[in-house]
Amino acid sequence: MFTNLPIVKYFLFTLLALLIAGQVEAQSNLNLKFFGLSLHPKGDVNAPLMPLNPDKKGYFVFNLGGTLGYEHFLKPDKFSLKAIQAVYSDCAAQLGGFTHLGVRWVIFKKGKHSLNGGFGPTLVYRRNWYELDNYEDSGFFKGGQDVKYQYKFIPYAGEFEYNLALNEQYEFSTTFIPGFPSLMSLSFGIRYWLPQKKKTEAPLPVQPAVRR
Repeated sequence: MFTNLPIVKYFLFTLLALLIAGQVEAQSNLNLKFFGLSLHPKGDVNAPLMPLNPDKKGYFVFNLGGTLGYEHFLKPDKFSLKAIQAVYSDCAAQLGGFTHLGVRWVIFKKGKHSLNGGFGPTLVYRRNWYELDNYEDSGFFKGGQDVKYQYKFIPYAGEFEYNLALNEQYEFSTTFIPGFPSLMSLSFGIRYWLPQKKKTEAPLPVQPAVRR
């Protein structure tokens, strides 16, 4: 589907780093979020192709879908690596998704409230809009009429994530992606902290019996 080899190598390298980090004993969580709302600050030339577009100009478009993420803290409550996979119905109600690997920092944490931010490379893809009548190519996505999926590699895509602790393991979580001026989006869901493995103490050495 994608022929840019450096992009593939970059993702494989970052994924390998995340897997290695996952072997280190530390905080980690799974997060499941649901779409959502997409905002196009300048509108969109293809607004007529968007069925869930109440203003008819593409400023606000509702999407149906979700993301599944895994976050591993390298330093508790400070610094982490995060991987996200999304599948959703895009603005034209066609299959779309993105794959993201990046770094995160805890901006602040107080009581039950916390705010995280970060960035990393993201590969966004969607079913080819050239299949739709009256589609106008804005130049944002790559891929002509002869491919099944269009895509866009964004090396610096980021997010802000607000979390509200419900108990020791579950948090209500909201994500804002500030992709100005092309695309901004909102999603919400749950963040679940995985139980940490307890260190097992080594048994005391058994003293040999003393012969008399």
